[in-house]
Amino acid sequence: MNEYVLHPRLTDNSDWVTLLFLICFATIAITKSVFENRFSDFANLLFSDKYIKIHRESSNLKNGFTIALFFVQIISFTFFIQLSLYIFGFGDKNDWMQYIQIANFLLFFILSKVLVEKIIATSFHIEEFVEQFNHQKVTYRTYIGLILLPINMLFFYYENTSTVLPTVIIGIVIAANLATYVVSIKNYQNLIFSKLFYFILYLCALEIAPYYFIYYWFTKGVA
Repeated sequence: MNEYVLHPRLTDNSDWVTLLFLICFATIAITKSVFENRFSDFANLLFSDKYIKIHRESSNLKNGFTIALFFVQIISFTFFIQLSLYIFGFGDKNDWMQYIQIANFLLFFILSKVLVEKIIATSFHIEEFVEQFNHQKVTYRTYIGLILLPINMLFFYYENTSTVLPTVIIGIVIAANLATYVVSIKNYQNLIFSKLFYFILYLCALEIAPYYFIYYWFTKGVA
């Protein structure tokens, strides 16, 4: 009599990842179709600041174009964080629960930061500066998020990814964010110098401290 031993079949369910990638590219395609001229200006952001100059009113942070690409940005940055953790040996790239946790944390962090910024801006009467400053930051970060999409696909579908590549990309993203601050300060230097004390307080409280605490918490947690 033959004895059969059953072994569980282990499969990595990556269908949800493929679906999210498809949703992202569909959202980008629809946004490009609906906002054709605006998307064209946005796509040339790396070579021209036309988009920043033309679409600088505060209402742009609440329209369909910005909301759609913000949605893609959250998905893209969440993927990048999870895939980077996986490459460095701190997670599983197919773990959808981990993905949801990272996405919720990222969304909570961004929305909380925006809310606190609004409160501080209203308290110190620097609403105009904060709105313009945030518009420029959101625009460049959304642009970075779109660039990361194909990189995320490479990380996910290619198994033998070295830790060097995500490290380099993280360095580039940090440098790009610093460059965004420099450009923003240059563009609004007259407004900044007129309210220099409040700008320094804003910079320390909302642009340095949160990232420092996240870094401290993560490094202590890993250790």
